[in-house]
Amino acid sequence: MKDFNFYSPTQVVFGKQSEEQVAQLIKKYGGTKVLVHYGGSSARKSGLLDKVFGLLQEAGIPYVELGGVIPNPLLSKVREGIDLCRKEGVDFILAVGGGSVIDSSKAIGYGVPYEGDVWDFWDGKGVPAACLPIGTVLTIPAAGSEMSDSCVITKDEGMLKRGCNSDLCRCKFAIMNPVRTFTLPPYQTAAGATDIMMHTMERYFCKHQDMNLTDALAEALLRTVKDSALVVMKEPENYRHRAQIMWAGSLSHNNLMECGMEKDFASHKLEHELSGMFGVTHGAGLAAIWPSWARYVMKNHVSRFVQFAVNVMGITNDFTDPEGTAERGIQAMETFYKTIGMPTNMRELIGRELTDKEIEELVDKCSRGGKMTIGTLEKLDTKAMECIYRMAQ
Repeated sequence: MKDFNFYSPTQVVFGKQSEEQVAQLIKKYGGTKVLVHYGGSSARKSGLLDKVFGLLQEAGIPYVELGGVIPNPLLSKVREGIDLCRKEGVDFILAVGGGSVIDSSKAIGYGVPYEGDVWDFWDGKGVPAACLPIGTVLTIPAAGSEMSDSCVITKDEGMLKRGCNSDLCRCKFAIMNPVRTFTLPPYQTAAGATDIMMHTMERYFCKHQDMNLTDALAEALLRTVKDSALVVMKEPENYRHRAQIMWAGSLSHNNLMECGMEKDFASHKLEHELSGMFGVTHGAGLAAIWPSWARYVMKNHVSRFVQFAVNVMGITNDFTDPEGTAERGIQAMETFYKTIGMPTNMRELIGRELTDKEIEELVDKCSRGGKMTIGTLEKLDTKAMECIYRMAQ
């Protein structure tokens, strides 16, 4: 078992009508002027933005707004937000949306007190020393950014997608009303469930395999999301199962599933380059890359994949053929992805196979020009990265 330090300071306000508490929560955490940050038109069309604005007005909290965050949030929007916050004297950021909006808010929070270029934190040239306080009204369960220390941003020039981790950016509060997820399109629902499960799987598949309690929590979370995703794809307004998915999204990425374990995140890093280059939905990219990663590393870690197959995917253990059991677990995961409308290879993800030149570029970006490996279960060098991308064709 690996030593660990568990820290998860975000206050969660969960349930129907929970957004009613947004103004008092902002005041609780010291906000006196707020940037309300959001994505496209859905938050406005749903009436949620008007609801939030009205509550802030009633509480006498001044605010400015900045919309236009897109999936795989861009550095250019972050810089726009930094300039706006400085100009308006903003001291609190409220993210209304999903992971992309929250990550954009975190990056703005880093940038406002920083005298240099905010991209320094993603380029390895600086370490965050301060961040404006952030709260969120979550509308898309997927990224888990509402309770994580992670912030992923894409630089417009070169479409470089990078992550930065620091406890400074953890949200002060997260408001979660599952009703607000009823209108999510099926594809977005499926991609969100995939991302949630992958956050746990990136920790579950590790060399530290003697933390039985964390294993049991992870396996229960994975089974729950899998089962609930199948329900909400047919019953989008099923509150019970929407709520299960929403809470699982937070638990999957607030480091609870990492206690005594070790993050791998090779699939995430391989996928970041795919969504950076092709603009694909993150969860869909993960579904397309994970089976190939799993098959690449499985033979050196058969027992772990057997445990996953049996305890998560419900495969009967053939004790005479452990590799066969492990492979059937991977196949069952692929079947699940297909059932909820997720891709399992590049042809399904982007409509064609990758070219040799594109694979070379993906590998170069993922390895930082051949200077770094990825993963901890297996350390993957450039040859391994190339092999996995080719297997995923």
